[in-house]
Amino acid sequence: MMSIQHYQSGSRLSEATIAQGLVFLAGQVPTNEDDGITAQTENVLAQIDTILAACDSDKAHICEVVIYLPNLADYNGLNQAWDAWVVPGKTPARACVQATLANPKWKVEIKLTAVQKSTQP
Repeated sequence: MMSIQHYQSGSRLSEATIAQGLVFLAGQVPTNEDDGITAQTENVLAQIDTILAACDSDKAHICEVVIYLPNLADYNGLNQAWDAWVVPGKTPARACVQATLANPKWKVEIKLTAVQKSTQP
């Protein structure tokens, strides 16, 4: 039977789950709601770094990412933070879609799947 680990599990969701060496992050949203898209993206990416580290992974081990933007005019500002953050030569598969987010102050939400470092040869 496969076991599933839950990281920062609450009554509604876990910030991450781990199964068979795969790390699935919940959609991460900014805590700096009054800032612009680049600062909000940097905030979310920092949260992702923290969660991945706690789950034995990092940004070099991300397999796929889905980015949600309420306003596609923010695409360039998102990419400014993203391009400075990703590991050259280890960029994950990525989709970026326009979507209405649960909080109108959020300019970005990022969901991803990564591999644990300990599962790599």
